[in-house]
Amino acid sequence: MSDTPSILIVGAGAIGSFYGAILKRAGCPVSVVMRSEYDAVKANGIQIESELGDLSYRPDQVYRDGDSPEAAPDYLILCVKVLPGVDRAALIRPWLGANTRIVLIENGLDIEREIADAFPQNPVISCLAFIGVSRVGPGQIHHNSYGRLVMGQYPNGISEDCQRLSDLFNAGGINVKLTEEVVGERWRKCLWNTPFNPLSVLAEGADTDTILDSDGGEDLIRALTEEVIQVAEADGYPMDRSIIDKQIAGTRKMTAYKNSMALDYLNDRPIELDAVLGNVVAIARKHGVAVPHLNTMLVALRMREKLKVKERS
Repeated sequence: MSDTPSILIVGAGAIGSFYGAILKRAGCPVSVVMRSEYDAVKANGIQIESELGDLSYRPDQVYRDGDSPEAAPDYLILCVKVLPGVDRAALIRPWLGANTRIVLIENGLDIEREIADAFPQNPVISCLAFIGVSRVGPGQIHHNSYGRLVMGQYPNGISEDCQRLSDLFNAGGINVKLTEEVVGERWRKCLWNTPFNPLSVLAEGADTDTILDSDGGEDLIRALTEEVIQVAEADGYPMDRSIIDKQIAGTRKMTAYKNSMALDYLNDRPIELDAVLGNVVAIARKHGVAVPHLNTMLVALRMREKLKVKERS
């Protein structure tokens, strides 16, 4: 692999396009597979307004689903939402080579197993993104804030492939934390996502201030977070309970924030219910941990999803 390895982004929406821009800035050839907006990106490239400056770029190649790659990439970065019915292994299979490293920049818990099982010979690098970024038009992205990544080899360790990719992101202007225990880091991110994201949907897209300031809202968030901690402990990732106070204090310092699941719900897009909540409840059942608040929230949201399916049919 050269000092500027080839990159292919599968799922070049807001997040994929942004991290593609960072790697392009670091000198890598970056190509994209477009599931939509192919014509706009082919004609005009990807336009990104960012606090880091103008990150707009023209991908080296713009592919459609079903195209054949000119050559297998060194790193394939997958940035699609983890949704029922989306076969992520099938999406990336045509683009992989024997030496391609698979990089997941996706939300949720226990999302790597499907890919690792499908491609046991290809290393899997798991990343958590802490970023505010949104699509504002075809091929047009607005980067609001942050961009930090936490990265590790799945299921554990820090490989040379991780280190090289981290160095490239750093060169492009993004801070990366390498971790020996990326699954533990996913559990830590679940401490916020699993309570706040699904609850915001039950509350019709409520922002963080509405959730915490409603009568009983903070107490409910505390109870949900405590259940996540109990499941994480049973799964081998213990955490200090003081994190609950710190997390709530940090959330209160933020401007009223609508999370990504709330925005997906408000825009009538599918939500990552299983990746963010369902998998936590499934792991709780495996370990015999009672999670009544989380389970109630999951069942209520599955009822809502079922109603939405009926409304569309």
